[in-house]
Amino acid sequence: MADSPLGGNLAELLKKAQDLSQQLRARQEELAGLRIPVSVGGGMVQMAFNGKGEALSLHLDPALVNPNEIAVLQDLVLSAVNEGIRQAQQRPQEAMAKMAGGLKIPGLTG
Repeated sequence: MADSPLGGNLAELLKKAQDLSQQLRARQEELAGLRIPVSVGGGMVQMAFNGKGEALSLHLDPALVNPNEIAVLQDLVLSAVNEGIRQAQQRPQEAMAKMAGGLKIPGLTG
């Protein structure tokens, strides 16, 4: 097979690209299946997110359900949601960086 202008075998380069694409799809599926637990307010608000940043569950300590404390409850739920989204966004970046073997790939490894 002819060498590419970049050096090396073009077929080999295409095979590596295909393998990387398959690994990327597998990693995305794996990340979507993650369960990321989040706890704020000393455990009074607990949520779980998947790797896509979707909320899966919410648990509120019954002590929080006080009509006089609605503002505190709202703040804690927002805090839990934001923390879950932050962690769900961070996990794929970490996984892709690991998969890229230290290469900085814009849009993929941050």
